Amino acid sequence: MKSILEGRPALKKTVDEIAEVAGYLWQNGWAERNGGNITVNITEYVDDEIKAMPAISEVKQIGTTLPQLKGTYFFCKGTGKRMRDLARRPMENGSVIRILDDCASYEIIADNVVMPTSELPSHLMVHAHQIEIGSGYKATVHTHPIELVAMSHSKKFMEKDVLTNLLWSMIPETKAFCPLGLGIVPYELPSSIKLAEETLKQLEDYDVVMWEKHGVFAKGKDVMDAFDQIDVLSKSAKIYVNAKAMGFEPEGMSQAQMKEMSVAFNLPK
Repeated sequence: MKSILEGRPALKKTVDEIAEVAGYLWQNGWAERNGGNITVNITEYVDDEIKAMPAISEVKQIGTTLPQLKGTYFFCKGTGKRMRDLARRPMENGSVIRILDDCASYEIIADNVVMPTSELPSHLMVHAHQIEIGSGYKATVHTHPIELVAMSHSKKFMEKDVLTNLLWSMIPETKAFCPLGLGIVPYELPSSIKLAEETLKQLEDYDVVMWEKHGVFAKGKDVMDAFDQIDVLSKSAKIYVNAKAMGFEPEGMSQAQMKEMSVAFNLPK
């Protein structure tokens, strides 16, 4: 069967980048078994031939109605699929879905009947909001960075902006490349609409959100942008954890030093 990627270099490039990021997530130890999810809005690459493609699955319900997504298309990592396999064979471990006109359901159109992530409602609600506000953000990534998840088990770090300021203070690049910091969502049942709603609230002010005792969720202009922000936050968490393991509390950059940096680099906070 002909792949949807054949003859579409821009779409193939996007899927190749998804596969590349999936490999990074696995190599970092952030994607055990089938852990983590990636969804990317690929509507801009959809031509008339793709629009005419018949469904290869039954119609599935999203669980909510999202008018902004009418007629949109997404690449989604498959539920139960491993990131390490997505990295090697993205079209066998993910699929392309089309949102139907009722804006509450979808169908798979390519390449195989691989059901999307069980956390699809969270991802699609974020995508819908990005379209609504015209942000230009096309990608969402959910993964399980070890040190960040470990830190989420401490209540003191789950207070608003406590972890953000700590991570910013560990190394200047963190504030430079993740200038909005890290939002916090107290524990909610994975895959629930409540988790999606709370994530959406935090993404009003942050590009990356911590799901307590679970993982992080990031939005980005593309999949690499979303990954990069998680990566810099994770580096700061590693620096903090390593300093503690060496037997001391890391001093961190002072508030004055971080303010100086914000002014010098024209950062938002």
